[in-house]
Amino acid sequence: MSHEPVHVEASAERVRAFLAAHGLEGGIVRFGQSTRTAALAAEAMGCDLGQIAKSLVFVVDGEPAVVLVAGDRKGDAAAIAREMGGRKARFADEETVLAATGYPAGAVSPFDLPGSVTVLVDDSLARFETVYPAAGTAESVVAIAPPVLVELTSGRFAPVAR
Repeated sequence: MSHEPVHVEASAERVRAFLAAHGLEGGIVRFGQSTRTAALAAEAMGCDLGQIAKSLVFVVDGEPAVVLVAGDRKGDAAAIAREMGGRKARFADEETVLAATGYPAGAVSPFDLPGSVTVLVDDSLARFETVYPAAGTAESVVAIAPPVLVELTSGRFAPVAR
């Protein structure tokens, strides 16, 4: 099964429009360098590594989930499976990431996801006033308070990291 290429501009515009509709467009920060890893994003942002909200896509018993994990933590597959009421969680492959979220792997944003995708937010992100999830490209993030992140993604806080 092949997909047409997803253009970075389309992903960035999708996130911008979603955030603008919620009065948060001003929180988008774009960088002149890749922020593809949490360490690169934290360095570019000048923030604590834990404030970077990594968007990880897992598949739990065939169901996709976007799991937002603090940059200083790792997703815990067993905990994710438990939170989803499933038996086994595994990282999604690139094709599944794109099909489930509409974003290419490496630039998954937690915003404007299909309603069928479960969103779990690492409860350790709540220790910060502001966190920085991806804004649709590997060179952008959005500044947002953790409770607002949970609300806008229709997600829920859960102990999904170690």
